[in-house]
Amino acid sequence: MTGSPVTGLGSSRLGPAERAAALDRMGREEFDVVVVGGGIVGAGAALDAATRGLSVAVVEARDFASGTSSRSSKLIHGGLRYLEQYNFDLVREALTERSLLLQQIAPHLVRPVPFLLPTTHHVWERAYFGAGVALYDLLSLQMGLSRGVPHHRHLTRRGALRLAPSLRKDAFTGAIQYWDAQVDDARYVMTVLRTAAEYGAQIASRTQVLGLLREGERVTGLRIRDLEGNTTSEVRAKQVVNATGVWTDDIQELVGGRGQIHVKASKGIHLVVPKDRIHSSTGIILRTEKSVLFVIPWGRHWIIGTTDTAWDLDKAHPAASKADIEYVLDHVNTVLTTPLTHDDVEGVYAGLRPLLTGETEETSKLSREHVVAHPVPGLVLVAGGKYTTYRVMAKDAIDAVAHGLDGKIPESCTDRVPLVGGDGFQAMWNARHRLASRYGVHVARVEHLLGRYGTLTDDLLELISDKPDLGKPLSGADDYLRAEVVYAATNEGARHLNDVLARRTRISIETWDRGVGVAQEAADLLAPVLGWSKKQRDREIEYYRKRVEAERASQTQDDDQEADASRRGAPDIVPTAI
Repeated sequence: MTGSPVTGLGSSRLGPAERAAALDRMGREEFDVVVVGGGIVGAGAALDAATRGLSVAVVEARDFASGTSSRSSKLIHGGLRYLEQYNFDLVREALTERSLLLQQIAPHLVRPVPFLLPTTHHVWERAYFGAGVALYDLLSLQMGLSRGVPHHRHLTRRGALRLAPSLRKDAFTGAIQYWDAQVDDARYVMTVLRTAAEYGAQIASRTQVLGLLREGERVTGLRIRDLEGNTTSEVRAKQVVNATGVWTDDIQELVGGRGQIHVKASKGIHLVVPKDRIHSSTGIILRTEKSVLFVIPWGRHWIIGTTDTAWDLDKAHPAASKADIEYVLDHVNTVLTTPLTHDDVEGVYAGLRPLLTGETEETSKLSREHVVAHPVPGLVLVAGGKYTTYRVMAKDAIDAVAHGLDGKIPESCTDRVPLVGGDGFQAMWNARHRLASRYGVHVARVEHLLGRYGTLTDDLLELISDKPDLGKPLSGADDYLRAEVVYAATNEGARHLNDVLARRTRISIETWDRGVGVAQEAADLLAPVLGWSKKQRDREIEYYRKRVEAERASQTQDDDQEADASRRGAPDIVPTAI
């Protein structure tokens, strides 16, 4: 499954050899388009361009999805609250994308999730919310697609308590249950990038943009530094796409800050608590004075969030303060029979939303909608938007690229291109018991792998077949198999211990010790694949421990400034050369 039987253009494998080959080609060839940014929009733009037949390079200064795209609410949704703003087009667009992702593009990664919306007034609120949810369902039927999720339903208080016994009886009068979808956001980004690689894209993480190449006014490529090898080179390209999210303005500064569109960061934090702390078979959505708060099922855990506050400090490592955590706890506790405390929180993460602003009132109104602009010839900027509509953003960006290229460029086809691991997923799921028997793995483990890798599960089962020890769970993080750590480095572009524990798996937010206890075992598995010396392996473990210590310290601080200062106490792991 790691080859490319359909396209014949490349392999979906993103290991050390593939990264080295990509950097080599970037130094020798001219590409139709080079994408700056390895988050969901950059990954989507790379796939859109590659599937139109364009030659593509992707550079990312850190790990893939290390910014906003690994720190979201992990929902694929239409944005129910946008209906109150009468933003019907945005909701319709997002719900169309939800249907595509659920049923055609990524059935192995995106799955339906139910939510309970409690009501506090018997008549007007039920009618008001009921009309909104009914419209939500109606909009999801546009474009001739089925919803991919069940229809909403009204519940009495007794009916709601059967689904969510942890709700306080006096906190609501009834409820409406509706459905959206969820995804492991970082894993999804990696899968989009692997699909782009299969269609020929050249991809390298830990590759920093130093400057833009220019011929007069036109941008003709990038100057880059391989942060791991500490070497510099130039990448020539006919068009450059700036898909850097909250770093958009930083790239624009390289051309003198040209352009009317600017991005501001808004911080959102989430808490992770064990499943047994809230007795419910459904997610819950609560209205707050500012926005909404989600209680989201997440395996053996709940994710609770989010906040929405301005952030102008360190963009690489946004920090959750004690005040942020208490805000979320206070609001969720208004409806729970057994309140949550700080001691119930096993994981915390903070992310930054890239919100559009500008020099005119018109652009400032764009907010969470996206925009594509041409600040200077040869440079395309795409910014704003939301995770669910990444494919539309990517299409619009590559449409702008196509406009700047000579010759006729085909239309986008990503609405019909399954991600790697998606084609044949249902058939493989149906055969999961047979697979478990063949490889001597419990069927629950096969289901776990199928939900993370789809039909690429074959790769991991073959790893286990060759080395049965890899079929054992990680000590202290037994939701994950040892094979998944190895596979993260050989096939999924992981370069460091933190990449594996924070993004290829979610151990860093799903375990009480934030993954410190499994760091040694994981590093031992990664070392031979990535060619680490003992000194480097020890350094990886020490860095990870310091990162966890800094995050924990930041979460005890009273405000953003103090939390940011504490979080900055952990050093960065690159460059690796020591």
